[in-house]
Amino acid sequence: MSKRRKSQRPAADTTPRRDKVRDVFVPRPFDGLVDESEWIAMRELVPAASAPLRLAPALVEEFGDRAATLATVLPMAAPAITKPDGRVLIGLQRHQQSGDVSRDLADALLCALRTEPGGQVAVPPLPGPGPRLQDILVDGPLDITMHEGFDFWLDPGAADDPTVQASLERANAAIYPTVRLTAAKAAYWCQVPEKAHVRWVLPDDEDAALDALARLGAAGTLPLGEQTRFAGMFRAHGRLVPVWDLPEETPAAEWEEPVAQFAKRYAEALSDTEPLDAAGRRARQGLLGRQLTLR
Repeated sequence: MSKRRKSQRPAADTTPRRDKVRDVFVPRPFDGLVDESEWIAMRELVPAASAPLRLAPALVEEFGDRAATLATVLPMAAPAITKPDGRVLIGLQRHQQSGDVSRDLADALLCALRTEPGGQVAVPPLPGPGPRLQDILVDGPLDITMHEGFDFWLDPGAADDPTVQASLERANAAIYPTVRLTAAKAAYWCQVPEKAHVRWVLPDDEDAALDALARLGAAGTLPLGEQTRFAGMFRAHGRLVPVWDLPEETPAAEWEEPVAQFAKRYAEALSDTEPLDAAGRRARQGLLGRQLTLR
């Protein structure tokens, strides 16, 4: 190579190389949390709800006893926001996420705690290795509050701003009425145009839950009652979510007893550990063919 060509070669780049952040997939991100099925329901089924979170003692020592709130979704689907008084909120439903939802949420919470109160929280799309929800929270049942709208986002007086009010009205208009049922944990009634549904995040292993549903299908006891239809099921974070179509005009409260009765039938079927008979196997294959993609 000539001296001239050598002199034209760019100088060596001394900029430190950034390690590439590798994504990972965790099929059950909420595994180990007491209310795993409710975490899934808030992320996948519920439009507007919130629940307080308790920071682990190490975080309280580092950041103080800050109030932290889990929200189904935040304005503009933000991962986290911090209020001027130091409160932080993290959103379950967001635009960018990695393959480990628990790690995403933990990183969003930590980013919010490190941000000056009232400041803009910056959260990376891929957080990389680090603590998960199971590491930074005091675990316990979620004390869920259902909301008819997203007013819980706002500080007192914020809705007086016409721009904020218009944005809030647009967000509220997209909410389908949803009711948390007491008959079974993580069971929710919702009303969509021309029909209603019950959707239930089953807390059990997928194979065991599928066998139990197959036994009920073979016995003809999958529906919740007259004028109801077992529509199918979908998978969410390693758990099955059966869905029933219901008459639109019947209010949510009237489905408490049918859901409670179904929960008893399901528990009995779940306790049967014998191999499925021929009818049960056919019913199981039929259920696999009725998996839903729309929620």
